[in-house]
Amino acid sequence: MLSQECYKKIDRELAKYPADQRQSAVMASLAHAQVELGWLSPETMQEIADYIGMPAIAVQEVATFYNMYNIKPVGQHKITVCTNLPCALSGGERAGQRIKDALGIDYRETTADGKFTLVEGECMGACGDAPVMLVNNHRMCSFMSDEKIDALLEELNK
Repeated sequence: MLSQECYKKIDRELAKYPADQRQSAVMASLAHAQVELGWLSPETMQEIADYIGMPAIAVQEVATFYNMYNIKPVGQHKITVCTNLPCALSGGERAGQRIKDALGIDYRETTADGKFTLVEGECMGACGDAPVMLVNNHRMCSFMSDEKIDALLEELNK
């Protein structure tokens, strides 16, 4: 399932650790697989487990513990809104509601066209920039006013 290019990236991660500690590269390996495939199916997690040489259940435990891994298909743009208390008190709840209203979905849902998925997130380490959100686990958006949210959704919808 994974491409040779993805395996090359995983090999670079594996090279960072001693041979008896290959499991240390599991998080980076999952991230590379997710970038390539969009989400981590049970078969993909099994493939990574076999390649790294660790039990599939251990790979699944990592993938299900961390919010950044998608263990079911998501939209083209996954928007994660921080709803921890500091962000919630500084507009995070409002920001989440603005996106829900604009997209017509709730948290953990995907738009009918498959373009957007909205999820709640844990602390993103940017409480002073609240409300904050991540787009596709890679792009941090800070100080998200209604206007900035509308502009972001318009940009992503192109």
